[in-house]
Amino acid sequence: MSKLTKNQKLALSKIEAGKAYTLAEAVEKVKEITFTKFDASLDIDVRLGVDPRKANQMVRGVVSLPNGTGKQVRVLVLCNPDQEEAAKAAGADYVGLDEYIQKIKGGWTDVDVIITQPAIMGKIGALGRILGPRGLMPNPKSGTVTQDVAKAVKEVKQGKIDFKVDKNGIVHASIGKVSFTADQMMGNAKEFINTLIKLKPATAKGTYIKSIYLSSTMSPGVKVETKGVTD
Repeated sequence: MSKLTKNQKLALSKIEAGKAYTLAEAVEKVKEITFTKFDASLDIDVRLGVDPRKANQMVRGVVSLPNGTGKQVRVLVLCNPDQEEAAKAAGADYVGLDEYIQKIKGGWTDVDVIITQPAIMGKIGALGRILGPRGLMPNPKSGTVTQDVAKAVKEVKQGKIDFKVDKNGIVHASIGKVSFTADQMMGNAKEFINTLIKLKPATAKGTYIKSIYLSSTMSPGVKVETKGVTD
């Protein structure tokens, strides 16, 4: 087991063991215990009372963060020629079709999001083995397969992210940067949690939001009180 660094020890010393902080306290605590020289991401982990092995308890969705993600999101649009100018005008970084399909087949995946049209999915299906493991496969549920590619590009650039529960019942997402103000961090966290609550499966029994943790890229997790977090 590797030894803790000086900063890791300092960060842990500032967190009260076993304590659940209010959301306001938690975002301030994450700021306090982040010592990276770069602008670290603000991450959230929510454990849900669902069984992801059951199709009717799979929690998946999209959320538009009110204060954006703080990241430069590289967007590739695979579309027909009549949509190319609109996609470029909306801010897409790469726009085209066959040439990019060939690049991807050759191993190129230097993008964060791929948006396409329903009519194009037949061509993209063969890329599943490359795009799937990287989380890049376009999906109608995440809004990345759409007739209005320009609108989808704008939403992604403005802070729209997609998420899904993992096999352990945990939803993980990056919802901003530590350089954000506390209010911006809280706003994004509340919007994310509220979205999860709206997606609660009808078949989920017992406590739905079991635990919430906030952290930065290299910080320990800070436990957040689940009661009142959506107020």
